[in-house]
Amino acid sequence: MLGLVLMENAGRGAADWIAELAPKGAKIVILCGSGNNGGDGLVIARHLHSHAFDISIWMIGDRSKLTDDTASNLAILEKTSLQCRWLTAECDTKEMASLVDVAIEDIRQSAVTVDAMLGTGAKGELRGTFAQMVHAANRSQAIRVAIDVPTGLDAQTGHCSIETFRAHHTLTFVAPKVGMLESATVPFIGELRVLPIGIPPEVIDLVSASTPLGS
Repeated sequence: MLGLVLMENAGRGAADWIAELAPKGAKIVILCGSGNNGGDGLVIARHLHSHAFDISIWMIGDRSKLTDDTASNLAILEKTSLQCRWLTAECDTKEMASLVDVAIEDIRQSAVTVDAMLGTGAKGELRGTFAQMVHAANRSQAIRVAIDVPTGLDAQTGHCSIETFRAHHTLTFVAPKVGMLESATVPFIGELRVLPIGIPPEVIDLVSASTPLGS
């Protein structure tokens, strides 16, 4: 239950910030992975929908591999009028290739693209559909917003994949992640905002005193 509460707080805070940024009623594409970063994206989608934005959601990955909190938020979202479209992590069929093309065109037409694909635990080079979505987003004219960490950026080391989401704004939670402090990450993070999610400051201070910031 605590995880769901924190995810709700994170997603609502990010959605409120995006709602102030985006033109009224604008088309917003939200790209979600199967992990908790994707769950944040689903919460963001729900709250932006309540602000009367035109929301398009693309889920990337296997539904059977959703984290528990992300699966719970997907179930909540599916009780609304919003719909998710699914892409596999590997574009391995003609049908999926056609759907990827639809997603790319959707991104091209968006006013804002929200990256909630891969979070703090992701490592290594992007490939497959994730790389394609990042490439399409980076080529678009949309305002690009990364949730917690841009996809393709290693939150611990600061290593940037060949294809890394180039955010105009990164909304991270609780504290900057260690990798974000590396100078090489600046072109990908853009303007960094740290949003609270309901963890008391004394708890953050206690954890920060015993572990590296953002770990």
